[in-house]
Amino acid sequence: LVNYAGMSLIKRDGILYSQLTPLPGQASIKVKASLPHHTPWRVMMISDRAGALIESNILTSLADPCKIQDLSWLKPGKATFHWWNGDISPDTTWEPGVNDDFEKYYIDFCARNKIEYHSVIGYRQVAWYQNDGKKYAPGPNTDVTKPRQGLNIQALSDYAKSKGVGLRFWVHWQALYPKLDSAFALYEKWGIKGMMVDFMDRDDQEMVKMQEEILQKAAAHHLEIQFHGAYKPTGLSRTYPNESTREGTLNYENNKWGNLITPDDDINIPFTRGLAGCTDYHLGGFRAMPKNNFKVQTLRPHVLGTRCHMLAMYVVLENHLSIICDDPTAYEGQEGFDFLKQLPTVWDETVVPGASVGEWVSIARRKGTDWYVGTINNSTPRRITISLSFLPVGKYYAEIYKDVPDAVNHPNNLIKETKEVDATDTLVLNLANGGGEVMRLRIRK
Repeated sequence: LVNYAGMSLIKRDGILYSQLTPLPGQASIKVKASLPHHTPWRVMMISDRAGALIESNILTSLADPCKIQDLSWLKPGKATFHWWNGDISPDTTWEPGVNDDFEKYYIDFCARNKIEYHSVIGYRQVAWYQNDGKKYAPGPNTDVTKPRQGLNIQALSDYAKSKGVGLRFWVHWQALYPKLDSAFALYEKWGIKGMMVDFMDRDDQEMVKMQEEILQKAAAHHLEIQFHGAYKPTGLSRTYPNESTREGTLNYENNKWGNLITPDDDINIPFTRGLAGCTDYHLGGFRAMPKNNFKVQTLRPHVLGTRCHMLAMYVVLENHLSIICDDPTAYEGQEGFDFLKQLPTVWDETVVPGASVGEWVSIARRKGTDWYVGTINNSTPRRITISLSFLPVGKYYAEIYKDVPDAVNHPNNLIKETKEVDATDTLVLNLANGGGEVMRLRIRK
C-alpha cells in the first residue's frame, strides 16, 4: 500500500464489498494522483490447510524490496512498556513520575534480565516531553525535542548504554510530525534507538504517505518505528525493515478498561490480523485471573487465560519488537519469566504442526538450530496431539511449559518439564480452558 487509500470490507445484503477510505474532510474523494498510478495488490489466500495461511509470506513478499542499504544498526528485541501496568514503581525515596530515577528503575530491570529496550513514555498520562495539551494529546506549545523538567535524556541514554540497554520513546504522531526532521536528528544524537508513534487512527491516502515518510526519515537517523493506533500491515516492513511492528488489532491494552479480550478472541488473531504481518498485542500480563475473579483495573491489569497461554502467544504471534508490559515485580521470581528472557523475536522459519480455526493453533518457529513451539487454546478444554516431524534429523532437548491440572483455579501456575525428543515423536497436549503450552527445542550436541 503506497500513496493510496486503505481498504476495508463491508457486508451488505449478504455480500462483501470493498470500501476505500476517503481523504480527510471528503465524502467521496479517496485518492488524488497523476496517471499512470499504481494501485495496491489485492490478495485472496486459499488453502486446504489452515496452517498454510499462517506459513505464507505472500502479503509481505508483494511489497517493494528493501530501500535501506545498511541494515547493520537494526536490532530486534523486547521492550518494556510501563503504561500498561499503570506506571508501577516500588516504594522508594524518590518520587514516582517523569524523572530519571523512575526510568533508571526500569532500565536496571532490563539490564538484569537481558531485555533489550526500555521505553520512555511519561507517567500517568503526562508525556515525557513538554506538552500543554490535555493528557497525551498535543497542545499548541507541545515540543517533542524538549524533555520535561527532571528528565535528562542524554544522561539516561548514556546510563542505559552502560547497562547494555537501548532507549526508545513513545510519541504522539501529531506532536512528532511537524518536527520530524529536527526531532529525528536530535534523537539520533541522544542515542535513541526507536519509538512508538501513536494515535494515528486513520488509513486514508494522506496517512499512508505520512507513515512511509516517517519510516524513510527515521531510517536516515538509524531509528526503528513501531506504529500504534495504526492500520493493518501492508508489507511496508519489507521495503523499510525499520518498521519493527504495528498494532492494528484489539488487544490486551483494552484489559485496562474492559474484558473484551478473551482466549476465544486470541485464537482468531493468527487466522485473521496475524496473516498480514507483525502484530503488537500488548503481551506480557502476568496476573491471570479465573473469569469470575477478573476485574477491570488500570493499575496492575488482569488478563484472562493461563500463564502458559500468555507465554505461547509470544511464539504464536510474529512480532519483531515484543512488549514486556507488566511491572518488574510481576516478573522477577515468577514462573515462566525464564522463558521470556531468552525468547527471540525474529525467526528463520515458520511451520504450523496443527490448527483448527477458532479452537486452537500450534505454531513452530525456528531461530538458528533452535525451535520454539507455541500452542494456544480457546475456552474449551481439549486434548490434542502434535507431531514433531518438522524437526531435522537429530535428538533435541525439550524444555516444556504446560498448564497445571487445576489451571482453571490457578491460571498463573505451570509445570516445567524436560525430555529428549526427535522428529519421530508425537506429543500429547492437555490444554486447559484458555490454556496453552510452549516449548523450546535445542539440538543435542
